[in-house]
Amino acid sequence: MPIERKIREHLHKEAETTECPPAISERIEQSYSQFLKRKRSGITMKKRLIIGIVTAAIMIPTAAFAAPPLIEMLTRTPMTTGQVKANEVGKATLEKLYSAFPETKSFEIIDASSVQGVQTSIILQEKGGIGKKIILHANSVTGEIEHIIQENWEPKEKPLTTLTDQEIKLKVDDLIDKMYGHIEEYEVDMEQMENPDQKTLMLNYTKKGSETPYYQVFVQGNTISVSLIGGETAPSNNKVEGFFTTNGKPDYFADAYLNDAKLFSLLKLSPTELKQELAKGKSVVEIAASKNVSKQQVIDVIAKTQVDLQIQGEENGDVPKSNLSYEQLLQAIEPKVLQVIEYKTEAPSKK
Repeated sequence: MPIERKIREHLHKEAETTECPPAISERIEQSYSQFLKRKRSGITMKKRLIIGIVTAAIMIPTAAFAAPPLIEMLTRTPMTTGQVKANEVGKATLEKLYSAFPETKSFEIIDASSVQGVQTSIILQEKGGIGKKIILHANSVTGEIEHIIQENWEPKEKPLTTLTDQEIKLKVDDLIDKMYGHIEEYEVDMEQMENPDQKTLMLNYTKKGSETPYYQVFVQGNTISVSLIGGETAPSNNKVEGFFTTNGKPDYFADAYLNDAKLFSLLKLSPTELKQELAKGKSVVEIAASKNVSKQQVIDVIAKTQVDLQIQGEENGDVPKSNLSYEQLLQAIEPKVLQVIEYKTEAPSKK
């Protein structure tokens, strides 16, 4: 299964309108601080919830707002409404939305952009600039919609989080079923996250026999944010899950990158040993350095594996051909690999 189906996002576009819970904001800032120092010296990161995706097409993949917002590392190019409708992925994304929610045909495209040919993002809102809004992030290579954010679809006086948990689940079920279908195939686990400022729910939709969520959803205020993760079945003997953890719970965002036989060979570690080292608060880069392996060697190994998976997926017909050269695919994936190997697991929060 190609990388875009294995990793997912969370978090990017609504930075100016959605407030981020302090704990999540702190995590994003910590994870991203090194990059910001190099690329944005003098600019303080806003404490906002960044909404988006991270797969071979970017952003945050994870469980519990896990990874840093990688989208900032690449160039985002604005698109006009005409360009969106003329773009193959943009057109297909809109058609899928219109089929699922016919009322959105009257919505205006208030913003759209692409990122280096790997992600297409579209924001639509009811005419008049208020009311219902929906944000879509699609993989420009596969055409798959990997992240959906539905805002203000409930009356302002009775937002989503005032509903019962069962009512909220039904709303989320409806969104997933209309956009992806086959909701009956999934088991759902719902939990309330620690956020004293605002009720925040996390729902994990998992296929039977799988340990990793296929869809991960966050509900806060009047917003539903659905991320396509694409969970796998139980891990084989040469793979582990949850290389990183968040508040003591497995965080799956890096697993597709780090379950790499060539990486284990390079580091002379088994998957379990690597997980144990990461649990000590080290990054993959630091572990590699202790074994006289350079950061670039680690990047090269993981990037090549992911590009090979992408090409294999194209040859098997699992995903459309990207029309990118091998070198271009490597360049696109390297920034995301860098963020994974520099990331450090997060210690359980103190109560």
